[in-house]
Amino acid sequence: MKVLVLAWEFPPRIVGGIARHIAELYPEMVLLDQDIHLLTVSQDAQAHRDQVDGIQVHRLPVTPGNDFLHWVANMNEIMGQYGGELLLREGPFDLIHAHDWLVGDAAIALQHHFNLPLLTTIHATEQGRHGGLHNYTNHYINDKERALVQQSCRVIVCTEYMRREVTRIHRYPDRLIDVIYNGIRPEKKLLAPSFDRQLFRRKFALDDEKIFYYVGRITYEKGISVLLNAAHRVFERLEGNAKLVVIGGGNTEALQRQARMLGIGQHCMFTGFMDEEDLDRFQAIADCAVFPSLYEPFGIVALESFAARVPVVVSDAGGLPEVVSHGKTGLVTQRGNSDSLAQGILDVLEGRVDTHRLVQRAYAGLEQHFSWPKLAKQTLASYSQLSVYQRQTVAAS
Repeated sequence: MKVLVLAWEFPPRIVGGIARHIAELYPEMVLLDQDIHLLTVSQDAQAHRDQVDGIQVHRLPVTPGNDFLHWVANMNEIMGQYGGELLLREGPFDLIHAHDWLVGDAAIALQHHFNLPLLTTIHATEQGRHGGLHNYTNHYINDKERALVQQSCRVIVCTEYMRREVTRIHRYPDRLIDVIYNGIRPEKKLLAPSFDRQLFRRKFALDDEKIFYYVGRITYEKGISVLLNAAHRVFERLEGNAKLVVIGGGNTEALQRQARMLGIGQHCMFTGFMDEEDLDRFQAIADCAVFPSLYEPFGIVALESFAARVPVVVSDAGGLPEVVSHGKTGLVTQRGNSDSLAQGILDVLEGRVDTHRLVQRAYAGLEQHFSWPKLAKQTLASYSQLSVYQRQTVAAS
């Protein structure tokens, strides 16, 4: 099949998880003889076309807007214009695959103009991220999201939790939603034999200190504030012989202020953004990964910790319990409950659970449940459902 993919991020432009998802899924689709053309955003003011792991990548410049929503509108305008020219010049294409509401206007316009089936992957919902719709921006994005979902012939989500959420929020038929997990390439976590673990570890903690960490976006829904409250109890129990490392770009001033008010500032390190190579090294020397999300459609960071063989403690928010099996591949605690989270962290750091068995089971499960080649075949099966739709549409016309 020849597929037109629309996404607002793709490496080296990485805003969230969509970029990594696309960069790892579509090369596997290419190996399945799919002809993939990706429309995405250029890092500069020039249009570029290149090939990345078999994907035909069309990078488009976007005119700055007065605000983010204006910028998104400009992006959809250029994607719609360029996409139309591409479909005319290099068609026929078999389907359009859109990723989240941000590219919805262009995807819908191209769908109608060229009578192509539209499939959408919803990575998260606006209502879920914010625990409701509280202002104009929330309502605007929710409306755009709903329009894209309801215009789609089929929808892909990453967990059963997200299937229920999309069905409930956007009144979309459950039978037209496919659950396809996110994946990971565990071999990317392999380190050179010459890596000096102890020397690298001393950048973050003393030799007798346990290290537990969070990595991800610095946003409210990730529950980092809950983690700091839990860390206070952890430090008390371990008499200060531990270090919390918070990794991720964004404004951490409020979190650092919270740590100081709790009296644990000296035990917390906020690193900001960490490049992938250093993150792989860091995970190799850490004792526990903690993801205390208040909202989480999937939790690919948990897979990354599985691949790095780090014991994982998560909340029971969203799809995390589908990714982390409590007592088998990690520990699942109560969302928003700092006492529950602290107990999970202490169970790992104080050895009350067999962390060796946890990480072994977690790593072994990556190939069975989260392998990109297998997930690509599932995505191709969704595409095949759309080809049936297209044949029916052509026959009806």
